[in-house]
Amino acid sequence: MKQIVNRLPRLLRIAIQSIGLSLVILITSVSAQTTQPKQKATVQNNKQAGLKVKQNTLNQSSKSMSLNPELFKRIEGEYSNDGGSNLDYRVQRGCLRRSYNEDSLPANLGLNDRNFNDFFKAQTKGFFDRMRGNCIPYALALGSHNRFESLSIMNGPMQDAKTEIWTFTPSAAGSFLIQQDYLKDESKRFTEIQLPLRDVLYDPKKVGDKLPVELIWELNSVIKQIYPEDNSALENTNSIARLIVDFGDKERWAQIWAAEIIDPVSGEVFSSAFWIERSDIPGGFYTASGESIERTFWTNPLSYRRISRGVGSVRASSKKISPSKNTSAAVAAPKQRYRTHMGIDYSAPIGTPIFSVATGKVVHLGYSGAFGNLIILEHPGNYHTYYAHLSNYNTELEVGNEMRRGLEIGYVGSTGRSTGPHLHFELRKDGIYVDPYGAKTELDLWNMRDSDSGLLTREILLLGTPLKN
Repeated sequence: MKQIVNRLPRLLRIAIQSIGLSLVILITSVSAQTTQPKQKATVQNNKQAGLKVKQNTLNQSSKSMSLNPELFKRIEGEYSNDGGSNLDYRVQRGCLRRSYNEDSLPANLGLNDRNFNDFFKAQTKGFFDRMRGNCIPYALALGSHNRFESLSIMNGPMQDAKTEIWTFTPSAAGSFLIQQDYLKDESKRFTEIQLPLRDVLYDPKKVGDKLPVELIWELNSVIKQIYPEDNSALENTNSIARLIVDFGDKERWAQIWAAEIIDPVSGEVFSSAFWIERSDIPGGFYTASGESIERTFWTNPLSYRRISRGVGSVRASSKKISPSKNTSAAVAAPKQRYRTHMGIDYSAPIGTPIFSVATGKVVHLGYSGAFGNLIILEHPGNYHTYYAHLSNYNTELEVGNEMRRGLEIGYVGSTGRSTGPHLHFELRKDGIYVDPYGAKTELDLWNMRDSDSGLLTREILLLGTPLKN
């Protein structure tokens, strides 16, 4: 190539070299801009309330391309979880009838740790003086071999300005920690909403004037997962979905913190789920018994979906090679080549909306070879999700946007190396593909960690409907 250029006239060679220099300067300039801190701002009059964009990109094209080649490296290997997930985690909840030895509550619940029992008695002398009602609401979390994880207690089966929640957890130093919360402080940012269960399940439009659009998608997913199978006709009754919602502001996302299915007449709670906020990895929903329902969220990028292909080997080429017709000799068929298919393909009509499966940041937006139109989101904990073969994007998206789970990010298509309309979805951890449907896949996102236990028992008592003895 260099010899060919040298044969060109001198002025033409200078022009080519100048163009090449300009391209280098342009790429260097773009790279420098992508490393600068990004300012967050909310979009005014934005129908998608879960999108925050950079101020300096509001007037730019939405077809921005990521310049990070690391995002496209397919690292071979099997991801193994070492996040310390507590697979045997479980929660016991109740309202213990009051007695003369209230400070022996842990022992009455079956906790035989003498050190903790002594710590509990020493710390709760004043707490029981402020008790109201005839029972003590509690939520006790246990791990493997009945290991104590956390205990939350409330000063009576009622929620008002005088409600207190005390939470006890083991410390890394071998002692114990205590956290005191007061409903009068917490309730300032929470709003209670009650919706007919049938509307949540079957008519989201009726919920639209109550919640932001991304919370409607999330609520529908939560309710369907906690819906009790032994009460299959609840939607035909007057059952309600009771929600505790933080509508957020410029600094934090709107969030459903508690969702319960309740009989409004008897007050019976059929099932419930609570949100646990975490800083190092994405937050998640857990039932009142400590069971995670997050796996379904991370495999649900479409409201309509049918899995057409999962992880495995697929033919590298769809071309069929026939034996030559010019010879009668038997010709051996060429050996078929296979390539690994990393990802899940969801068949759906072109234009079907695609949702972000978790809160994160847009790190790639644009056309990318076999992926076609591609969006890559980065999530806390070095997780990435890939949405490929799109027909189009949400026009408000830009590289650098921070966005909430449930936002409509794009639409199903058949761009790139695609044989028909579908969404190709990938979940990667540390660059290694994770099969979200794998029976042995256990991520720290989907199981309660020891450090999160106190958060759940606290939320159960603070935001859940009080149990009465």
